[in-house]
Amino acid sequence: MSLKNKKYVGFERLNRKIITCKKCSRLSTYIRKVSQEKVLRFRDENYWGKPLTGFGDINAQVLIIGLAPAAHGGNRTGRMFTGDSSGDWVAKVLYEYGFANQPTSETIDDGFQLISAYITASLRCAPPQNKPLKEELDNCSTYLQNEILLLKNVKVVVCLGKIAFDSCCKLLHIKGIKFSHGNQFTHKKWIIICSYHPSRQNTQTGRLTWKQWSMVFAKARKFLDDKEIAVDL
Repeated sequence: MSLKNKKYVGFERLNRKIITCKKCSRLSTYIRKVSQEKVLRFRDENYWGKPLTGFGDINAQVLIIGLAPAAHGGNRTGRMFTGDSSGDWVAKVLYEYGFANQPTSETIDDGFQLISAYITASLRCAPPQNKPLKEELDNCSTYLQNEILLLKNVKVVVCLGKIAFDSCCKLLHIKGIKFSHGNQFTHKKWIIICSYHPSRQNTQTGRLTWKQWSMVFAKARKFLDDKEIAVDL
């Protein structure tokens, strides 16, 4: 079996485990409840209502780590950063910097594809009020760890929010670095870049502006293209 085929098999096995995972009873109950009750604007849609896998190019050079699927975004559509305002920001910026084939991510079958990028999250189920418990993050950490092991070509890791950053640091054994938007540092073979999460709360309040957001991915692109670290934001 070729290395490429082994990688596909590795992801298939991992993704089956993720989708059928029921380690966290609070989360399993919550996403099932959300998928049954829905919200008015999506009342005619069938919700995914299960844990979500990561997605993208398995030969990715950029790994993007988010917090968790949104209750009426990924938990509805079946794909992370798809069908909500955070997904709008992610798709648009990835397209602008050549990491996606189109600027929108609305449904799982919309043709949206990542180019040399892979998207995942610290938590695979939408948590109530977007607040995961420590034990829930611990339960999910093996999935992110396995993805990192499978994604052998990654050079840049973009952490969206402090929880994603903390998860990354724990798995890569990074100590003594504090989270702040735009912070960038080298750890072994990776460039780690921190960003505020593109949540509606952050984007609508101006905590995260489009310029700040865009510069994070400009840095990732510059490093891959120039093979050198871009200046700090």
